[in-house]
Amino acid sequence: MDPTEEKTSKTVDIYRDTWVRFLGYANEVGEAFRALVPVSAVWGSYAVATAYVTADAVDKGKKAAEAHGDNPGRTTRVAAAVVDTFVWQALASVMIPGFTINRVCAASLYLLGRTTKLPLSVRKWTTTAIGLSTIPFIITPIDRSVDFLLDSSLRKVYGEGEKHE
Repeated sequence: MDPTEEKTSKTVDIYRDTWVRFLGYANEVGEAFRALVPVSAVWGSYAVATAYVTADAVDKGKKAAEAHGDNPGRTTRVAAAVVDTFVWQALASVMIPGFTINRVCAASLYLLGRTTKLPLSVRKWTTTAIGLSTIPFIITPIDRSVDFLLDSSLRKVYGEGEKHE
């Protein structure tokens, strides 16, 4: 490995390798707390997650622009980097996990209401705990599924070598 490759492999991506990555999970946390907080707080959590997704896409676009300099096809490669990152992150970090946690929590609250005599406040807190505890288990399967989906569709448009998520 030459020194340039070594430097590249140690470069920290703040959107993937630091605490900033957890901002992408804000909406899952918001969905888990939906039974306990105003709906505006849940929508606020989606705003945080969407800002994270957008910032990561812009960052990957800037990195692609730097990597391709003034080479022919630069604009296409930058666009591919931005689109790939945005679509992947939107699906894997916002839409699919948000929907999943929403449904897990809704089902939990419903089932607890039908099968227990727990007070509503206890059922809501239990639902929130179930939602939060579900998050670590859904991340990897959703990420892999979105990879498969994009590899089977969008990434065929701009070539497999342009995977940026």
